[in-house]
Amino acid sequence: MPDNITRLVVIRHGETDWNTETRIQGHTDIPLNARGRWQAERVGQALADEGIHAIYSSDLQRARDTAAAIARHAGLTLQIDEALRERHFGCLEGRTQAEVAEHHPEDMRRWRAREPAYGPAGGETLQAFYDRAVGAAARLAARHPGQTVALVAHGGVLDCFYRAANRVAIEAPRSWKVTNASINRLLYSPEGFSLVGWADDRHLDEGGLDETSDGLVLRPA
Repeated sequence: MPDNITRLVVIRHGETDWNTETRIQGHTDIPLNARGRWQAERVGQALADEGIHAIYSSDLQRARDTAAAIARHAGLTLQIDEALRERHFGCLEGRTQAEVAEHHPEDMRRWRAREPAYGPAGGETLQAFYDRAVGAAARLAARHPGQTVALVAHGGVLDCFYRAANRVAIEAPRSWKVTNASINRLLYSPEGFSLVGWADDRHLDEGGLDETSDGLVLRPA
């Protein structure tokens, strides 16, 4: 690999009870459920021989505990970076999508429309979140030219990475999956990100639940 290119292995955290309930997690610190803990072990085993040089995680426990399993199997020390957190959904956190549609219909409309300047009361705009997430990935990748780095984060964060690598506008509807404990591969160079592989869940028996932080409810086939 050229010395100025960083290989990125990016992983969404394992499943939580709020994932199964389609509750908006955001910055709320929800733990992995039993299946999520199993997924974390499986992804750790799958990446044990990946040749990872460094691993970084969001500080939220669902990501941190997933990353800890990967770090343990790889023999690495986990490093925490708060900039890898999920989008802050403010007043909508803890609500299901049905509850948002009923009690906050205008928020639901703007959320599902992916308006870049929209942010729930007390939360982040989509544009600010995208800039934070992609900026964090670029910053961390730039520390490790010529190496392989694992980033463990959240569905919305990985969606931003996919868009950056494929030059997809942040307001465009999502047509790709971002499932729990899936393995996704990117390259980073001074010119930006490029996609290598996406949504690899061969290490899981039934795949994982898809991300819902864009207002969609998609289940694995």
